[in-house]
Amino acid sequence: MSRIETPPPDAPVTMGKASRSAPPVVRSLEEVHRSVPISTTGSWLRRLFSFAGPAYMISVGYMDPGNWATDIEGGARFGYRLLWVLLMSNLMAVLLQTLSARLGLVTGRDLAQACRDNYGSKVRWVLFILCEVAIAACDLAEVLGTAIGLNLLFDLPLKWGVIITGFDVFLLLLIQRLGIRKMEGFILMLVSTIGLCFVLEIFLTGPSWSGVATGLIPSTLSPEMLFVAIGILGATVMPHNLYLHSALVQSRDVGATKEGLKQACKFNFIDTVVALNAAFFVNAAILIVAAAAFFSRGIEVTEIQQAHGLLGHVLGSKVAPAAFAVALICAGQSSTLTGTLAGQITMEGFLRLRIRPWLRRLITRSLAIIPAVIVITLSGEEGTYKLLILSQVILSLQLPFAVVPLVKFTSSRRKMGDFVSPVIVRILAWLVATIIISLNVRLVVGQIGEWIGAAGPWSWLVWSVVVPLAAGLGAILVYLVFKSERVEPEGPEATAQAVMASAETLRTKHKRIGVAVDATASDAPMVAEAMALARGYGAELVLMHVVEGVGGQWYGAGAADRESRDDHAYLKALAERLRAELKDHGVGRIHVVLGYGNVSRELIRMAEAESVDFLVVGGHGHRGLADLVHGDTISSVRHGLKIPVLAIRKLPEKSE
Repeated sequence: MSRIETPPPDAPVTMGKASRSAPPVVRSLEEVHRSVPISTTGSWLRRLFSFAGPAYMISVGYMDPGNWATDIEGGARFGYRLLWVLLMSNLMAVLLQTLSARLGLVTGRDLAQACRDNYGSKVRWVLFILCEVAIAACDLAEVLGTAIGLNLLFDLPLKWGVIITGFDVFLLLLIQRLGIRKMEGFILMLVSTIGLCFVLEIFLTGPSWSGVATGLIPSTLSPEMLFVAIGILGATVMPHNLYLHSALVQSRDVGATKEGLKQACKFNFIDTVVALNAAFFVNAAILIVAAAAFFSRGIEVTEIQQAHGLLGHVLGSKVAPAAFAVALICAGQSSTLTGTLAGQITMEGFLRLRIRPWLRRLITRSLAIIPAVIVITLSGEEGTYKLLILSQVILSLQLPFAVVPLVKFTSSRRKMGDFVSPVIVRILAWLVATIIISLNVRLVVGQIGEWIGAAGPWSWLVWSVVVPLAAGLGAILVYLVFKSERVEPEGPEATAQAVMASAETLRTKHKRIGVAVDATASDAPMVAEAMALARGYGAELVLMHVVEGVGGQWYGAGAADRESRDDHAYLKALAERLRAELKDHGVGRIHVVLGYGNVSRELIRMAEAESVDFLVVGGHGHRGLADLVHGDTISSVRHGLKIPVLAIRKLPEKSE
């Protein structure tokens, strides 16, 4: 797949609306794509280490604070009986994450990009919105978990802890700038800290190992256990991780040969099994600690803070609650990193919309902080625990909308070629999808029934709003299951062909070409380009200049200072010379127009008033702080106009 290169500063850049029928070929996580070299020599362990990393970043999502809430709830209320649900969920996660990695490696597309390729715009928007809801729910759990950890360690009020989490965007940006391998190392350090903390917790609580063994055997679920079990499922098999894994594996510089892909698939499978089994150990440890410390003593736990305090009281040790709090903060911060990356992938994949990572982070974090602050204010600490459980159930409800496309894409020989899922894997994958969908349908139907019964005379509201919404989402899920594969040409060659076909359709004859000049010697490149365009189209030229001095700023068109007079004289002289130069080339009339004050606003106004259908502007080539000094006109003009804008690098002004 080809890369969309950024042109050098001195190259002309055409900026207009791209053709919808010829989208650019883009890479998932462009900034780290194939940035990690793969060892092709040395021991088997060294080659495995080259691929190790993506699955560990994925695994933190399987031990985030939302998992803690569901695991503590399951252990404190039902003892060891839900351990088999954790084990089943982990096996599902291994299968689905392996399929996600294979999709990314073989097709070079992450799951969001594959969905965009295969579904229409309406379905894509629904999938994107559902995924954003899941990411927001996950981020909500991370916010609450970190805030609770800070509260437990430093007695910081929850509300202030939630607000502080809004600033972790700076930590994220710092780590991202160090590269993907450094980020993976940081995540591994946090995961190791969590694991060590719970090794200590298990040692201190002394669980019943016979009870643990019994809990791994599947058993029937009561209605109360089902809600917690679905929360465990949503907390373990996280939908946004399926999108993330398919992108992260593309950070390895894997050769596009059959042998290279085969090796990559094998080592990523090993990486996934090891990392997710580590996550299973952490989740199982949380449930086991809750069962041993609370269920065995008949203690009801309604919040994470209570679990922390009771650990010290029950075990008579200050070490256990401290380790609990440290692990909780590590879980929240590690999940923050992966959640942000997942948000970036889904936004770019579904919408082809790229925004700066810090802005994306602040948007996602704001969506989590606002409900958290409201719930803490209205319901106190107990409300946060219920909110954590609810966030994981929301994740589970969104899961089928990610699993079904993943299973279908990896079962497609046209997409996967020789790496299509074997029959037994397809059967297991569809079985997993069926289990997930069945559990969610049962939960939704039961919950709607409860709402209708509790609503009394207002039950019509549930019937008119909730039921149609659930039915609509169900219809979309059925559509995803039975939707036939869209057959479209793929690859750079097909994209180039589509671009040429669209270009022939969209080619227009420009009649009025505007050129923005500075009234300095640096105008030469813009004037030269405008002359070439005018000759080619036989178009009129509109010379535009903005008087931005004090007189122009304060008095506008009424300014009569020397700057205004000189600028107007310059435009008239330039127009006369252009008329003489272009009189034999079929160029229409050439006229001038002055603006006053803000450059960007005036250029937009003049272009619209003069009915310009193409604009040539000059760029100084500055970046960063220099833009604050010299201004950044091109971006504002480009976004303010609906016509093509051609940016030309100005000549540097000579110092006197």
